[in-house]
Amino acid sequence: MNKENFRYYIKVRTALNIPASVIYDELYSVHGDQAPSYRTVRRWAQWFREGREEIEDEARPGSPITETTSGNIEQVRLLIDDDPHITIEEVQEQAGLSHGTLQRIITDHLNLKKATARYIPKDLTDSQRAERVRICKPNLAKFQEGT
Repeated sequence: MNKENFRYYIKVRTALNIPASVIYDELYSVHGDQAPSYRTVRRWAQWFREGREEIEDEARPGSPITETTSGNIEQVRLLIDDDPHITIEEVQEQAGLSHGTLQRIITDHLNLKKATARYIPKDLTDSQRAERVRICKPNLAKFQEGT
């Protein structure tokens, strides 16, 4: 059951003068953890008693997270591939995206992190791990000989 269905049920039961606690108990007994919280049921019941008619959410201020598009992700990927030492401020300037959106794109979508002033993959591939082990073994042997 989606939010609008729950709200419609709350609206109808409130119109019949049924208390919010009873409405919540009914919803919880049928839907369990999927039911809205008691506080939510109480709040919507109050709004409906005060004359609210619509069951949809009201528009909220602020911009929605629509800047994380495949085009923007690709644009950021190209900027970082072109210059791995680029700063987030420079990417922000060139891409025209907010700092938070860039952070989300870089960490969540491109799976990169900043290390020694350049972006690198968070996870190494198996061949990269093997190469690091190959390089580190002689150094470790030198260290163990010296002790």
